[in-house]
Amino acid sequence: MSGTETTVEPRRFSVEREAGVTLAGEVWDPVGDDTTPLDEILMLHGGAQTRHAWTRAARRLASEGYRVTAMDARGHGDSDWDPEGDYDIHRLASDLEAIVAERFPGRRPVIVGASLGGMTAMLSLGSGQEVARALVLVDVTPKLEAEGVEKIGAFMRSGFNGFASLEEAADAIAAYQPHRKRPDNIDGLRKNLRLREDGRWHWHWDPRFAGSASADNADIGTAFFEALVPKIQQPTLLIRGGISDIVSDESVRHLLELLPHAHTMEVPEAGHMVAGDDNAVFLDQLEWFLTEIVGVAGE
Repeated sequence: MSGTETTVEPRRFSVEREAGVTLAGEVWDPVGDDTTPLDEILMLHGGAQTRHAWTRAARRLASEGYRVTAMDARGHGDSDWDPEGDYDIHRLASDLEAIVAERFPGRRPVIVGASLGGMTAMLSLGSGQEVARALVLVDVTPKLEAEGVEKIGAFMRSGFNGFASLEEAADAIAAYQPHRKRPDNIDGLRKNLRLREDGRWHWHWDPRFAGSASADNADIGTAFFEALVPKIQQPTLLIRGGISDIVSDESVRHLLELLPHAHTMEVPEAGHMVAGDDNAVFLDQLEWFLTEIVGVAGE
């Protein structure tokens, strides 16, 4: 597989939802003379992230002939914040269904969902909504490790008051992800942080997401997904981080009990942020699935 990346910039678009909420997204068109994509891929980021988490992946996939769509979830990135601060996962699933209906009216996409994005896709597919022709779960399963989930929540809450500088934000990220080398150039953080009127840099997501979502989603847990996931008929792949504190060997075993047709792969040196930790290996595994499993199923 090629490791090249296109320099072509994505096209921006928006999807209008109820109460004036606009969801932001972008599309990376396939590069080359043949504009017919090998496949359509819809990438959903994790909680407290933005669509920019997929930029490097989208560039490479587009360079190899795929059309890639990346969305900012409600309350994240350039998408509008919910007027009521309502980030119940059922609302996010409704957003996903609206996005697919508007942007993929013909052939359904392959959904690649990290963490919250994967949970959202599992909810829609397990509820019988035909939002995808295949599913890739990125370090998320129905059964998650509670200690790792709490660690993520603590990190999210630690930034509620913002940061005095990008350097301070980079230090906080480095402390949270000690296995990842701190980048020398931190300008990329400008895509995930915004300088507000108080003179501090704040994460580019609604802080109410971390506060109210947990209460609204009190019914969301292992038992909830145990009833839904066995109903997923689409080809499925789990790509987990080898040093993830969210997905364990037990998590993988549990997923395979619920979904025996699922494939599982591991990115050895990656934590929960799989694509960010080792984008090349992540994409090699994803493209194996697209070619050998999804491609064959679609013939």
